[in-house]
Amino acid sequence: MESKDAIVKALELSGKPMKGGEIAEASGVDKKEVDKLIKKLVAEGKVDSPLRCYYALVK
Repeated sequence: MESKDAIVKALELSGKPMKGGEIAEASGVDKKEVDKLIKKLVAEGKVDSPLRCYYALVK
């Protein structure tokens, strides 16, 4: 599974906004990689930030 997919799946399974560290732990992806990929997912419109430093899937 690609790192991006792992991040999306972790957010999907969580069902609530998560911090970068929580996403890293849940997805098994390194925190620095999560931070980098979250920015790409936000730019693609797949993820947003409902609260400062928290991320959730766009519904």
